[in-house]
Amino acid sequence: MTHRLPAIGMLALLIGIGAQAGDAHWPRFRGPNGTGISEATTVPVKWTENDYNWTAALPGMGHSSPVVWGERIYVTCCDRKTATRTVVCLAAGSGRAVWRRDYPSKTFRQTRDNSYASATPATDAAGVVVTWSTPEEVVLLALDRDGRDVWKLGLGPYVGGHGTGASPIIVGDLVVLPNDQEDPKALPSMYGRNPKMATGKSFLVGVDRATGAIRWKTERRTRLSAYSTPCLAPSPDGRPELIFTSTAHGITAVDPATGTVNWEVGNVFRDRCVGSPVVADGLVVAGYGAGSRGARHVAVRPGSRAKGLKPEVVYDITKPVPLVPTAVARGGRLFLWGDDGRITCHEASSGKTIWQGRVPAAFYASPVCVGGRLYGISKKGEVFVVAASDKFELLGRVPLGEPCFASPAVAGGVMYLRTLSHLFSLGGR
Repeated sequence: MTHRLPAIGMLALLIGIGAQAGDAHWPRFRGPNGTGISEATTVPVKWTENDYNWTAALPGMGHSSPVVWGERIYVTCCDRKTATRTVVCLAAGSGRAVWRRDYPSKTFRQTRDNSYASATPATDAAGVVVTWSTPEEVVLLALDRDGRDVWKLGLGPYVGGHGTGASPIIVGDLVVLPNDQEDPKALPSMYGRNPKMATGKSFLVGVDRATGAIRWKTERRTRLSAYSTPCLAPSPDGRPELIFTSTAHGITAVDPATGTVNWEVGNVFRDRCVGSPVVADGLVVAGYGAGSRGARHVAVRPGSRAKGLKPEVVYDITKPVPLVPTAVARGGRLFLWGDDGRITCHEASSGKTIWQGRVPAAFYASPVCVGGRLYGISKKGEVFVVAASDKFELLGRVPLGEPCFASPAVAGGVMYLRTLSHLFSLGGR
């Protein structure tokens, strides 16, 4: 069955490319449409432990980022020994736990830098949606504002030696989740040559937000599992499109209402997609890499069947580029924050390099841009603040005291920083 998403709501999602100063919501990984941008001016550049509004110990560890809807913060955690998954809701004003739900699971093999709580939730006025996986089942679960289960959807087995990480998003009255899995034959060094090892079944899925019923399911070729989270981009004929990335398909634009593929640029990614796509000056920018570093980012001008336009690679950037951290596009500039601390600023329309700089740390967390400043958190849990301008300038460097793989959330002028087992509230006064 085909359902049309409300045009006004969809256009509002595209127009709201970043969180405005005082915006009360940060509804998904990297905030509104995944841009990682807030115009809040109430987050400091430098601070001490005495400057936090509050610090909360979380009921478990995890790498997922916090999301915020008004006065409620949602975070997922896990127990490394049992793989129990935990969803916790905290009060934004105090850090007090409003409710907590635990879901038994079982351990399985994944990379040591992953966790059983790596996918970031998605939230709206109705509550929160989370996802996790085991080799037996990919789970998509919706809870209401009070922590009660609304629906639970099993999406079949998951094949992937690194574990999962792609996050759901809420688009109008849909929940959208990418599910790009692994073909063990593509990585014999990881899996060996086991003829009994099954190949994963990859697909994109759009689910009814209220009921969990599948609205559409778009089958995908399977090569390497992907960890990127989709975003929306405007097409040349003005309609919003969902943008996905994977090794097998490159960059794919999908109609949010039907799951139909509108256009695709394949053969641009030779290895794994981890960082998520962003929109920069009307171009879709995304990348890939291998091991612990990025290899290439490409900028694509969207195509249009209605106008007879084919998608076009406008430019590409190679080394230094990130593998895991997602880019920031703001004010005609594209900022790439590398896994090894190398940061570059490019002209978003052409890819021309404006500057290169470096901070002495390694990163998994994606940076966010708050009030014209980039905040990146290293794997060891140190926040580096860099000017989002045409000159490299390190403005601040603050330790959080614990490792961190999660990106900050910014809502109501407050930044929420999640380390392995704590959540910090900063700014907003």
